[in-house]
Amino acid sequence: MKLIKNGIIYILLGALCIAVLYPVVLIPILSIQDSDELIKTTSPLLVNSDKFVQIDYLPQYPTLEYFKRLLLFTPEFYTVFRNSILTVGAILLFQILVAVPSAWAFAQFRFKGKRLLFNLYVIFMLMPFQVTMLSQYLVLDNLSLMNTRWSIILPTVFSTFPVFLIYRGFSDIPKDVLDSARIDGANEWNVLRYIGLPLGKSGILACIVLCFLDYWNMVEQPLAFIKDKTLFPLSLYLPMLDLSNADMILAASVITLIPAVFVFVIGQDHLEQGIIAAALKE
Repeated sequence: MKLIKNGIIYILLGALCIAVLYPVVLIPILSIQDSDELIKTTSPLLVNSDKFVQIDYLPQYPTLEYFKRLLLFTPEFYTVFRNSILTVGAILLFQILVAVPSAWAFAQFRFKGKRLLFNLYVIFMLMPFQVTMLSQYLVLDNLSLMNTRWSIILPTVFSTFPVFLIYRGFSDIPKDVLDSARIDGANEWNVLRYIGLPLGKSGILACIVLCFLDYWNMVEQPLAFIKDKTLFPLSLYLPMLDLSNADMILAASVITLIPAVFVFVIGQDHLEQGIIAAALKE
């Protein structure tokens, strides 16, 4: 009976994995089909037809023509790609500079109202962007930051999620180790630098991976705060295209996916450790 139960669980998990991975695998397959194959594949979507899309999973005439057109003859793609790199890079840098000292203070210092303040951090973390969009808009407009990269960077720098994730990593550091360093004369900065950061790096790296994946694909914030298309990130480039440019959509989708996959693969181990640490109850 147990063997049958495990078999059913594996089948369900396998079906779920296939359903999740199928669109991701389909994108690079379609992106190397030649124009005739791609037109044949997408024609039921372009016209009012009762036919279903039929996909050749092994392209008969594979080509990289779409990538050539995108990378060599579409300069606006480099503009949006650069915008994404600059915006996400600045967000991660300033988030870490703000979140690490904040998380260290929550984890190591005792002060009045600490529990209440931390609970407020958790509540703010659960609020979706739609709840705070209006208040952020008013603040950014008063600061004359609308329609600039800072309108995207500044609100996310003080996000509560990185503090929460890094805090759990710092909380797991044995108190005896930190007290020994302080007794030996180390100031708080040296304790954080030489003990806290090395031992809590899993939470920090998990924060970087999760935040990169989130902000690399953000759509609502740029749409709400940026009007100049030259400042649009890569995540808004695909919605600007339509099915008549299906070849460009597929090529851009593959290139957009590469940095996210690279970051996830590099930080997968730290991501798992950071999530496990964050899930432990205090």
